[in-house]
Amino acid sequence: MSKDSSFVVTLGFNKNNENYVTVALTVALAAQKKGEQACLLLLVDGVHLGKEGYVDDINIGEPFRPVRDLLADFLESGGQLKICGACLHHNKIANDELLASAEIITGSDIVDLLNNAKSTLQLN
Repeated sequence: MSKDSSFVVTLGFNKNNENYVTVALTVALAAQKKGEQACLLLLVDGVHLGKEGYVDDINIGEPFRPVRDLLADFLESGGQLKICGACLHHNKIANDELLASAEIITGSDIVDLLNNAKSTLQLN
């Protein structure tokens, strides 16, 4: 697993509520810009967000930015994208469908990530 994150946003996602992913990335990017090592942890249905192109059409409108742009800025600023491997398997998503920057982690890794984080935000 990559370096420790000081700020972790945990996201379980439902395609019918695009507000969660928008807020999650907005806050994670803000933390990253404040100098925190931010991580977006995708769980349950949230793992779909790690698929190449999946977020391209998510835009809830002003005052928020499109998710595609938020995610690109988050990753370019050094933000980490971690995805539950068991959740990927359960949702029948192959590793080769994921963004190149995605890191697949285990349940044990998730426990360590959350226990070692300075702060967390959970959106489900």
